[in-house]
Amino acid sequence: MDFADLTPLAGGWSGQTYLAQTAGERTVVRVYPPRLRDDAAPEIDAAVLRLVRGLVPVPDVLEVRRGAAEGSRPGLLVTSFVTGVRGDLLLTTLDEAGLAVLGGHLGSLVATVAGMPTLRPGPFVDPELTIGDFGMADGLPGFVAEYADSLGWPAADLSSLMAVAEHAQSLLDSVGRSCLVHSDANPKNVLVDPESLVVTAVFDWEFAHSGCPVSDLGNLLRFDRVPAYADAVLAAWCERRGTCPAETLELARAADLWALVDLAARRGQNPVADRAHEHLLAIARTGDLHALPS
Repeated sequence: MDFADLTPLAGGWSGQTYLAQTAGERTVVRVYPPRLRDDAAPEIDAAVLRLVRGLVPVPDVLEVRRGAAEGSRPGLLVTSFVTGVRGDLLLTTLDEAGLAVLGGHLGSLVATVAGMPTLRPGPFVDPELTIGDFGMADGLPGFVAEYADSLGWPAADLSSLMAVAEHAQSLLDSVGRSCLVHSDANPKNVLVDPESLVVTAVFDWEFAHSGCPVSDLGNLLRFDRVPAYADAVLAAWCERRGTCPAETLELARAADLWALVDLAARRGQNPVADRAHEHLLAIARTGDLHALPS
């Protein structure tokens, strides 16, 4: 492909997504550096976009090029350009009524994704979206133990976190099914029409996998907790999936613990990881899945 001009797109921390002009049309080009992910990563991401198209708004897949680590050739995924304002930028401008409208749209969106069933949890390992194995038989407690050194916490804090992880895993054991998970569902990864507040595109599906139905809900409600917004997100999700709000929120917080541990172990790399670290520490020290840093 011959791109006369590539302009980095704001948002995220990878710096690998660009706006391009191709045959007079604007497109979005995602570059996959060799060895950062598997060679098939562009094809897997394209397959996920095709899977969800028509159920949630996503860009069209225009071209895919598989990477080749041995030849140091990056992979490419080219998609259509979609207009809209990034959700995280829009949230700060909305009044309570607007927050409730956008929250409702986002809650309904992640509930739709949660309704796409899979046979078992695991990562997608090829363009056919074959489900692999996470290799984590010990659940959240085992995951916390694996990340203990990276967290670098005092023994007392680690012990408290382990107790929270055991409680969270007991909650998650009751779910009993798996589904498609975006795994980075937050306002930063959606485009929104600023007038109607309708979501025009969900992007950055690179962490998509088969997992817990409330994982995306937990992600969406991790940091953005203004009541008008958070209540609308939860109400829309529960209405769509027919669940109880209080129980669903508790499960969502439990499911989000996986991501919080992973992010917290990478503090110092970006502001989101730093914020997750403080968030996780507050949860560990209070024993409350809903806790926030003081």
